[in-house]
This record gives sequence, C-alpha cells and structure tokens, in this order.
Amino acid sequence: MLPRYYEKIEGLIPDKKVLIIYGSRRVGKTTLLKKMLASSGLKYKIDSGENIRVKEILGSGDFELMAEYVEGNQVVAIDEAQEIPEVGKGLKILVDQFPRVKFIATGSSSFDLSQKIGEPLTGRKKVLKLFPFSQGELLLHFTKFELKNNLADYLVFGSYPEIITSKNRQEKMEILDELVSSYLLKDILSLDKIRNPRVLFNLLKLLSLQTGNLVSVNELATQLQVDGKTVNRYLDLLEKTFIIFRLGAFSSNPRKEITKKSKYYFFDNGIRNGVIMQFAPLDLRNDIGQLWENFMVSELYKRNSYLKLFQQFYFWRNFNGQEIDLVVEKDGKRNTFEFKWKKDSGKLPADFRKKYGNVDYQVVSQKNYLQFLQLT
Repeated sequence: MLPRYYEKIEGLIPDKKVLIIYGSRRVGKTTLLKKMLASSGLKYKIDSGENIRVKEILGSGDFELMAEYVEGNQVVAIDEAQEIPEVGKGLKILVDQFPRVKFIATGSSSFDLSQKIGEPLTGRKKVLKLFPFSQGELLLHFTKFELKNNLADYLVFGSYPEIITSKNRQEKMEILDELVSSYLLKDILSLDKIRNPRVLFNLLKLLSLQTGNLVSVNELATQLQVDGKTVNRYLDLLEKTFIIFRLGAFSSNPRKEITKKSKYYFFDNGIRNGVIMQFAPLDLRNDIGQLWENFMVSELYKRNSYLKLFQQFYFWRNFNGQEIDLVVEKDGKRNTFEFKWKKDSGKLPADFRKKYGNVDYQVVSQKNYLQFLQLT
C-alpha cells in the first residue's frame, strides 16, 4: 500500500466539521480512508452510502435513529456518500449533535456530492481532493533515480493506483481501457440530462487531441454538431468529475492578447491516452510535447491543491504568435514556464517582457522537472 499525501486523521478534521474527500473513481479514496482509520487509534465505524440500511438511517432525519447508529464511535466514515438522499442534512444533524465525534464522507462525483452537501453543511465542512498519485507522493516510496527512470511510463500510462502497482505493459493497457470504458463517465452518464453519450465521449477525444492547445467552444460545437451551451455544460461536468481541468488566458489587453479561448488538461496522462487508445512508447510518438506539458501542468495542479498554495494558473498568447505555456500568479507575483521534453533553454517572449516586466522565466525539461516541483 503506497503512501499518500493524506495519511492521518489528526489535524485534518476541525471541530464540528465534516471532512469531505472528493476524487475520481478508482483513485484510491476507499483505500486511503481505511488506512487513515486503521492508523488513527480511534474507535470507528465505516459504511458505504450504497448500503440500503445506511441510506435509510442518514437520509431519515430521525435524530434518535442516528444517535443509535453513531453511539460508541469516535469516528464515523461514509464511503460513496453521494448515494444517500439528503446526505447533507443528515451529516449536519450528526455534526451539531455529536461534537466529539469526527465525521468523514467520500464521493467520486464532486458535482453530485456537493449539490447534496453544499448548503446544509455551509461552514461545517473541510474539503480535500484526492488525485492519481503525484510525483511528490511517489517520492515517498521510490528514489529520485527510480522516478526519472519510470518517467516514460508516467507519461504514457499515468499514475492511477492500479497502474502504479501493475506488473506489465499489457496489464496497464487493460486497466486503462476498463477505467475509460466502464468507470470514467459513470457519474456523468447516470444523469438523466445526458441524452447523447457519444457526443460526450467525442468531446473527450477532441480534448485529448488538443491537449495543451487553444480550445474554442464554438469550434468544438461545430465539430460535434451541437450548440455551444451543450459543449459548455459537458466541459463543466468533465471538470467536476476530475477528468479535465481548464486554464484561462492571462491578459490585461484583450485587443492584443487572446482571451476567448482556453486550454484543457487531463488530471492523468493515462486517461488522456486511454481515451484515444494511444499507448505507443515515447520514441514512436509525435505527441511527446503534449504529453510532457499535460504531465507537468497536472503535477503542479496536484501540488497546489495538496499544499494549499492558492496559486492561480494561466497560459499567455498574443495575436503575434508569442506564447507562454504557464503563468503562475500569487499575491501579485508572476512566474512563467515553458515545458520542453529535451530542450532546456529559452527566453521570455519580448512582448510579454515589454508589457509585464522581466518576470522569472524557466524552461522545464526532464532534467530539471523535480526541481520545478520542488522535490529535490
């Protein structure tokens, strides 16, 4: 069982609050939850939101029934909590009435769980996001040499827990095929409003092929033969189910800088490659630049989330064709980055320097990526 960034309950659950753990399916939420509970030294109860009896109890609003359920435990954890109707109201009652008990809820679908939890638990929840293994987490188990030696695998197959522990290439391909075909879109396709799953999956394919490139909603709508509102809704759902995330444009002058397009990245390279069924080795691929950029931006995103750095991420491009892969901004300070698989030198675009000053600029390659992620 490989270590994760979140390992212990201590310090994670503030008084009179529920700890909510979000993440995509098969990312390891249940395994993490069990490990946290087993090492806590506390008396605990763990149940699944798919259990009919648990649904009845926590969805009932019956305080006496809930009291009997909680009695004698220091921690109560509900896995797949989104399966429970009115789970937010039930957890609110528990938190208010049992201040000495710690409560944890996990969910694979952030939009579903947040809709059921949101308002009832306003001010009464702490949210953690769990992603496929980050390089920082893997460094708790592997050496830096081993990380770099396995880099090609991470770029092609990603870092879902089952992928990291699988034994061979064939097994990894089968796992990703199952993840994409059986689990990836399960939360979204379960919604009655999704009438055309083919359009949704074709949208994912287009995003896979355009990873790191500018994306226009209108162009996507034209290619998919649907309206822009549908594309925007599907993009929003894909973000909320931890499949993709969006980078907006950095700009203070819309007339000279691109602002109406976005970039979309996948939280996991393996999922990106699984969508288009491309698992060829790096030396046989023509998309290594896209794989490297997606990997680095997603790794930085994970780090930002785990360490609560509150950084803002953007890309920059102007109509003269000058561009920067990533602009990181925090407290008014900007840092800029270019992601190059082999090349390790470059310079800040002249137009950006002229407009925003001589900000810090760095080319991130396979040689210095651990330093970039501050893992050395």
